[in-house]
Amino acid sequence: MNKIIRILSFFILSGSLLTSCTKDDSGNTADVRPAVPVTVQNAIDYRPDPTVGALRSTGGVIQIILTIPAGLGRTIKEISKVAANTTYTQIQGTGTTGFYNSAPIAGTGTTATFTTSLTEYFLKKPITASNLAANVNAELGNRFYFLVTLDDNSVIVTRPVRVLVLD
Repeated sequence: MNKIIRILSFFILSGSLLTSCTKDDSGNTADVRPAVPVTVQNAIDYRPDPTVGALRSTGGVIQIILTIPAGLGRTIKEISKVAANTTYTQIQGTGTTGFYNSAPIAGTGTTATFTTSLTEYFLKKPITASNLAANVNAELGNRFYFLVTLDDNSVIVTRPVRVLVLD
């Protein structure tokens, strides 16, 4: 009888401990998401980041269309900065040099389009051991990072965008 009471007490205590736990989303490990989400309209895949394709057979045009939801009452003023890198460091820093583009790219309503090419990419980011040549069905060594400015001058750093080279 004592054994049954102990086992029953153990399960009741375990159950109460498990149900008393709550998740704290305010800690340092919680995702910080912008109030206005930016998506890549022409993503062909998520690897896990949005991925766009660049066809070598048609000149290797890289086009990334950034959009925000229409119902939020905000519009995209511009893509203020574009970085092609392996980390967020450059786009989140306060530096003003070394960015992929030299001038802001104007937005149109809830979209803004960034266009470049494989040729321009390799002129700005030469082939190295970590930035290999554009092989078919391989991603470029660097990802594109965008600093988007909205009509109220708030800024959003987007998720990195990958470029998959296709034939």
